[in-house]
Amino acid sequence: MANEIRFFVLNTGAKIPSVGLGTWQADPYVVGASVDAAVKIGYRHIDCAQAYGNEKEIHWPVRMKKGSVGFKHENLIQPDIPSTWQAMEVLYDSGKARALGVSNFSSKKLGDLLEVARVPPAVNQVECHPSWQQTKLHEFCRSKGIHLSGYSPLGSPGTTWLKSDVLKHPILNMIATKLGKSPAQVVIRWGLQMGHSVLPKSTHEKWIKENFDVFDWSIPEDLFAKFSEIEQARLLRGTSFVHETFGPYKTVEELWDGEI
Repeated sequence: MANEIRFFVLNTGAKIPSVGLGTWQADPYVVGASVDAAVKIGYRHIDCAQAYGNEKEIHWPVRMKKGSVGFKHENLIQPDIPSTWQAMEVLYDSGKARALGVSNFSSKKLGDLLEVARVPPAVNQVECHPSWQQTKLHEFCRSKGIHLSGYSPLGSPGTTWLKSDVLKHPILNMIATKLGKSPAQVVIRWGLQMGHSVLPKSTHEKWIKENFDVFDWSIPEDLFAKFSEIEQARLLRGTSFVHETFGPYKTVEELWDGEI
């Protein structure tokens, strides 16, 4: 009998569903129907943000000048993570939030936050899939009791400005064929067995349902080991937040503290 892994327990004791619906890049006119379908199917974890532009916080360790309209490099300024986190801790103290989290934080940025946080972060949401497995960050988060949640677990297929071949990798497709599952299902199940929640995005009810059918089977150890043979490359480099003159990050290496 496979270990279902339907949720993970956070460091606050709250539970986070292991599979959520991603909504980044979902058209604002169809995202509502996608969420409705997902909830009916059984999803209880929906990833959304004002920055996605389909909702009536930003997922990066950056800050814009007060009153900024739109995204311009000249409006980027040094983020005040400690003050921002203190404000979030007030929400946790009030009971309005059962856990606090961050997104796109490197091991160093997490370490810096842990030094000043009274309430430690419970979740770090980052890009994570077989072609960018985040081994170092996984180990750091595990050592600090921080849950890692993987966005773009399927590699954002269909994104025109990204060269994403995650679902086409021959190792992945070999495993999918042997198990009689789709490549997407195998990627999602791999994430659960790695110990992180996953946020596959789809606006098609058929695929939303298929992506949720990952609990009553597992990837055997011999096939699971094959994932370590997949070459690694980050898809989302965050170049929009890098500028040689404006903002705190002059290079991509600075943004990710070398974790690229």
